[in-house]
Amino acid sequence: MAGTHLERLTSDALNAAELISAESRASATPMMEQYIEIKANNPDSLLFYRMGDFYELFFEDAVEAARALGITLTKRGQHMGFDIPMCGVPIHAADDYLQKLISLGYRVAVCEQVEDPAEAKKRGSKSVVKRDVVRLVTPGTLTEEKLLSPSESNYLMALARIRGGAEAQMALAWIDISTGVFRLAETTPLRLLADILRIEPRELIVPDTVFHDPDLKATFDVLGRIAVPQPGVLFDSATAESRITRYFGVGTLDGFGTFSRAELAAAAAAVAYVEKTQIAERPPLSAPERESGASTLFIDPATRANLELTRTLSGDRDGSLLKAIDRTVTGGGARLLSERLMSPLTDPETINRRLDSVAFLLDEPSLSGDLRAALKHVPDMPRALSRLALDRGGPRDLDCIRQGLAAARQVAALLSSALLPQELAEAANDLQALPFAVEQLLAETLSDEMPLLKRDGGFVRDGAFAELDEVRALRDQSRRVIAGLQLQYAEETGIRSLKIKHNNVLGYFIEVTAGNAGPMTDTAEAKARFIHRQTMANAMRFTTTELADLESRIANAADQALTIELDAFDKMTSAVLASGDAIKAGAKALAVIDVAAGLALLADEWNYCRPAVDASRQFRIEGGRHPVVEQALRRQSSGTFIANDCDLSPNTDGGFGALWLLTGPNMGGKSTFLRQNALIAILAQMGSFVPASLAQIGVVDRLFSRVGASDDLARGRSTFMVEMVETAAILNQATDRSLVILDEIGRGTATFDGLSIAWAAVEHLHEANRCRGLFATHFHELTALSEKLKRLSNATMRVKEWDGDVIFLHEVGPGAADRSYGIQVAKLAGLPEAVVSRARDVLNKLEDADRKNPASQLIDDLPLFQVAVRKEQEKRGPSKVEEALKAINPDDMTPREALDALYALKKQLDKA
Repeated sequence: MAGTHLERLTSDALNAAELISAESRASATPMMEQYIEIKANNPDSLLFYRMGDFYELFFEDAVEAARALGITLTKRGQHMGFDIPMCGVPIHAADDYLQKLISLGYRVAVCEQVEDPAEAKKRGSKSVVKRDVVRLVTPGTLTEEKLLSPSESNYLMALARIRGGAEAQMALAWIDISTGVFRLAETTPLRLLADILRIEPRELIVPDTVFHDPDLKATFDVLGRIAVPQPGVLFDSATAESRITRYFGVGTLDGFGTFSRAELAAAAAAVAYVEKTQIAERPPLSAPERESGASTLFIDPATRANLELTRTLSGDRDGSLLKAIDRTVTGGGARLLSERLMSPLTDPETINRRLDSVAFLLDEPSLSGDLRAALKHVPDMPRALSRLALDRGGPRDLDCIRQGLAAARQVAALLSSALLPQELAEAANDLQALPFAVEQLLAETLSDEMPLLKRDGGFVRDGAFAELDEVRALRDQSRRVIAGLQLQYAEETGIRSLKIKHNNVLGYFIEVTAGNAGPMTDTAEAKARFIHRQTMANAMRFTTTELADLESRIANAADQALTIELDAFDKMTSAVLASGDAIKAGAKALAVIDVAAGLALLADEWNYCRPAVDASRQFRIEGGRHPVVEQALRRQSSGTFIANDCDLSPNTDGGFGALWLLTGPNMGGKSTFLRQNALIAILAQMGSFVPASLAQIGVVDRLFSRVGASDDLARGRSTFMVEMVETAAILNQATDRSLVILDEIGRGTATFDGLSIAWAAVEHLHEANRCRGLFATHFHELTALSEKLKRLSNATMRVKEWDGDVIFLHEVGPGAADRSYGIQVAKLAGLPEAVVSRARDVLNKLEDADRKNPASQLIDDLPLFQVAVRKEQEKRGPSKVEEALKAINPDDMTPREALDALYALKKQLDKA
């Protein structure tokens, strides 16, 4: 973080202690003294110090910023014998520089001039303009359009822990101040990292004591610079409720719901951090919503990475599941789609409501097309609303609201005559409740062309305000106005040669020749109307009260026009903010419609089917396909994807799901088959149609994936250690409603070690976890387990051999592979022919060796290893024979006594 950067000294910079010392202040210029004082109050942030049209940085901040931004480092005077390093960025380009600094992990304190320079001069020529920090810019508190991705939420998250009782409570609260979203949920140390990665916050604030807790070090190591320690007082649960009620201006939180102490502490910390960073401004947050951990599909961190839900393992969006299914046309729709993908549901009723929406729009292609065409004109209203509420908005944000309301009205009209499913009907109702009177106000007031900044003016259309039209005419058409007045005076006096002129001394004046001045001087009435200003050799100059007033109005017209426009801006902003809740609800409704229409288009493009989702333990896929690989094959024109079936539904063994043991060669498609079934489950439970011809899915509560090989050398973990850690997490956490996909467990160690681990893992999944699962392996010996494990079935990837080469069919069928075809794959990879040939010789000798397969013996001894048998024995307790045996001490017995005891034990055993 930036704080660590700021602690480093350079030869031409002062450390933080020097900056606030009395000696340092005494030797500083007034401006530098002001800078030092403000910097001392913001030691962990780079200080953007406003000077005219630039934000300047000094001392170590300048050194850091120049290095990070690649800009020139200069100097400005001296301080305590040192040159003062300085660099600066122009205000008009500040957002671009902020974006780079924030992406590098810096925090920025924006210090603005909070006083008119003219007021400062009144206090003396050496007085410094008052400045103060108006905002702290951090990764989780961004609102600027340039700094935000339209398709991604920008969450600030707070983690709170409350000690007390047998176990500490933990909770998370997350806020997106750019849209007003505010949610919270309880968590545990075991699922903490998974819950954080599900939300994907840009910034996580943590109590400093929790941040340095050794038991949580691994979690914060994974999160890296996202996690930021904060003082514990920010998370005080005793004052949490009052802090939240004060922010929302309510007397009690009862209307928001019931929350635990930990949830309140996390929510209050998030609110306090928002107040701290936004200084005097308050973003319009929605009321906090509580999420239950049981309401969403639990996906552990390793599984999220392996399945490449939103990004590939290399960090790219291209190649991810999200990229493959995203057909949204609005920023809000894209964010909602990502949220649903990251947090699939576990409630069949809610899932089916979402599926009803997709099915309806799939059956109404004309309506769906019209909706998408209208949605393309929907801008990001929630983010515009947030900027307006924080006084960072401009005319384009008001126009954004206008365009959004206009498009929403069109969408509402399209849905008004249809018999809609529940989710779309609720969205349509929210659209009908939008403040279309505000849209009319904005449409009547705003111009067709919008400037970037309100201070530039020109955003109010002609004809909106008569007073504004008049001063604009003076400002923009002063020559025409003067010409009209000149014509009026000429007609009034009868002097055709009368002219109205201008110079820097007199300003505007009326000029006539001396011989024609009579009508303006002959009578007292004329003298009162035309006031004499100057007599020239052959001309006379006059003015009038009207002309003098016009001159003043022309001079002030630009300022007056801007004042009128700024007043109109404030009134429009107030009208928009007064309807903020309705606008946010309407924007959410538009996002729901966008997601449903996009998923309907996806289903139509790729022939997806509607999954049957219920509370059973079914898992039956016919003609299943991998959504990402299928699209990649189509783009590459390299053939069609081979669809495969998968049935993990319960048989007669207690209603628990099946376990498939999948064998076959490398390159045969095992990993693809495993992943596609996991992705189909995720798509179904997020409310999407799925790439299959038929899908019946009993809700999965937890999804686990152990696919691929990776290491974690920074934490001292080899590839095999990572594999074992992830496998342990699965075996310890999977339930009988979970879906588990495991690939090549045990291949990272010696053959017999690996076989033993894989063998025991299959037994545990079958007997203890009793989950639905796919277990891919090259240990063909494991296929013998299907003879004794009732829910275990063998499946294999089919291949054909032709002239010594192997042809991968990518088809899954019943049975077991007899070999792995590794040498054929090595040949395809380009190993030298000599190596391939030698490998064949070695393989033949090994296969011809007289080695007894231990699998049959293991099968005979299987009950000794069955977890269920051991658990049943533990539950019953020791038998009478075991108790009698424990009472015997062979060392104290004669041979005769030992023999009698043995007969007695045998007798008891026969009775049992």
